[in-house]
Amino acid sequence: MDSVDLQVLKSASAWVREGRRVVMATIIKTWGSAPRPIGALTAIREDGVVVGSVSGGCIEDDMIELVKKGELAKDKPATTRYGVTAEEAKRFGLPCGGTLELVLEPLGKNSGLDELLSRVERHELVLRKLDMETGHVTIGPAKSTDQLAFDGATLATVHGPRWRLLIIGAGQLSVYLTQMAQALDYQVIICDPREEYAEGWNVAGTEFKRGMPDDVVTGANLDGHSAVVTLTHDPKLDDMALLEALKSPAFYVGAIGSKKNNEARRKRLAEFDLSQSEIARLHGPVGLKLGSKTPPEIAIAILAEMTAIRNGVKIPDFVEPPKATVAGCVT
Repeated sequence: MDSVDLQVLKSASAWVREGRRVVMATIIKTWGSAPRPIGALTAIREDGVVVGSVSGGCIEDDMIELVKKGELAKDKPATTRYGVTAEEAKRFGLPCGGTLELVLEPLGKNSGLDELLSRVERHELVLRKLDMETGHVTIGPAKSTDQLAFDGATLATVHGPRWRLLIIGAGQLSVYLTQMAQALDYQVIICDPREEYAEGWNVAGTEFKRGMPDDVVTGANLDGHSAVVTLTHDPKLDDMALLEALKSPAFYVGAIGSKKNNEARRKRLAEFDLSQSEIARLHGPVGLKLGSKTPPEIAIAILAEMTAIRNGVKIPDFVEPPKATVAGCVT
């Protein structure tokens, strides 16, 4: 669940506790281009106050008017579509004739939002099921392979951190990387056995481990939804983590350091029980070549590369220096 949709649930839960009338919309299907992904949420209060987005604004404007009139999902959950015709697509600002199908749910004290949020705060992956006929909600554990499902009778949605990021090192760069990663749906684990760094770590919502990096990586039981980034600049710590991470199913393994340092690191790793294909999985220097210098810029570069790989996007070689042209010749 991304941070936008988490905020929708928190706001909706607070409104329900205040006794306000609230309708929550969930995207269950899209056709053509769509500005928000399946599972995206928005919640609208009876006075028109809205949080979250399913379209970028135009569809929300229409739903706000219907909620204020009491005409949207008044008694029980319902479905609706926007942008079925070219005229509607133009009216609601959907690109390329895109279409959205939504589940509209009137929220109440039995909607299970408080329990859902409590579990998410404990870093649990949660499956919420909504009965379309009765509005009854059940909350239970989800598996990492679970996805949003809708069969007309039941809407099943998955909430909580679906991705994990293990960071080796608790320095300044790790703070920025953690904060940005949390906004991108990562549960962040920090590992640093150095006491001087451990005492200064204070980023909320993270799990801090003071064990040795190789033990922490092994104990994390990394899977295809996991990433590992080493940021200590200390080969004794970074290499220990990489020896285990590169043998794991983690979708991304990266190491801080210059190109020269990472070439030396690859030679060191080759002296252990790693294959050439496993060593080739290492992203080092870590992150896209964006010319990053400051810790926030480096954090952006790392997460940009992670996001591209996570989404199956082929990464070109950033950023190739321009070539000088003299008298029609490229040099």
